[in-house]
Amino acid sequence: MKGMHHSRCLALFFAVLLGLFSLSSEIEIKNQHRELKHGDSNYVFNHTLAITLAQYSSAVYTFDVSALFSWTCARCTADKIKDFEMVEVIVDIAYCLQAFIGVDHNLNAIIIAFRGTQMLSIRNWIEDILLIKLDLDYPGLPGAKVHSGFYAAYHNTRLRPAVLSAILKLKNTYGNISIIVTGHSLGGALASFCALDLVINSGEKDVQLMTFGQPRVGNAVFATSFNEYMPKVIRVTHQNDIVPHVPPYSSFFPKTTFHHFSREVWLHEEIVGNDKQLVEQICDNSGEDPTCSRSVYGNSIPDHLDYYGIVLSSDGSYTCKLISTDGVEEYNEGVEGNIRLSRNPNPTLFRQSS
Repeated sequence: MKGMHHSRCLALFFAVLLGLFSLSSEIEIKNQHRELKHGDSNYVFNHTLAITLAQYSSAVYTFDVSALFSWTCARCTADKIKDFEMVEVIVDIAYCLQAFIGVDHNLNAIIIAFRGTQMLSIRNWIEDILLIKLDLDYPGLPGAKVHSGFYAAYHNTRLRPAVLSAILKLKNTYGNISIIVTGHSLGGALASFCALDLVINSGEKDVQLMTFGQPRVGNAVFATSFNEYMPKVIRVTHQNDIVPHVPPYSSFFPKTTFHHFSREVWLHEEIVGNDKQLVEQICDNSGEDPTCSRSVYGNSIPDHLDYYGIVLSSDGSYTCKLISTDGVEEYNEGVEGNIRLSRNPNPTLFRQSS
């Protein structure tokens, strides 16, 4: 935890993001019902799964923690996630972090979702993230370097112990089901470190990761090691979304600058006649495919906050102070007011409600 206080940039990741979203118009989705091959592996990109995880990544932005925990929030009623079984909600007030864990019985998988950037000005956050450096050797991966703020936001806060505890609880109830980790923006960075942690340190064998509009988090060595440990990975980017372009990558110094891990799926619109088509382009396995998001100038905040027409930002003009209904206070932990809402998995109750 001490290292976090030495990182000037870390606190910038955890302020409040206002509702700077732009709802997209109706877009026909090209290849909507087709699974797309993920390189030479057996893993495929699935459009339906992407929509589902985008809805989870949207729901985790909910500030009414009790509504999120009871799964009655407005975003919790989205069609593909409405029957989710919530087990744990974690809020770290000091660093303005939030995540939840539960079970999607349609996918037969544990879902872990991390909230994205909470910022008064996302433009200021992006300007600050341009200046961060590769300043931490990732433990156990020689030559792999990451940014200490991103790393510490998952490893040195309340998130990691709560996530690991919830997974143990769910595995005891449901057995060896798969794990899917997701998140948007900063939440995508946290999800990446969580997924790798589960594989390397917890020995989990079936972990999938899908993020939306995440920044780069490590160098080329880290990206290579990440792909070796995590073959089931999709990074979804959208049109001119600005955040996947930061921190900067340089093709002239690929070993010493930030580098995305693969595999990217780039969403971009094409005009066909009078209609728009959303193309889901599967990129190469380099992590920095020049024909995908790197082929455009990443300068759009609205593209960052809208994936598949789903709003991926906070649900109001709030600070990190939580808004909740009566009764949540009894779950507060510590003088900083951190919150952990937890229940035992109840598969019988879930079947009855379904």
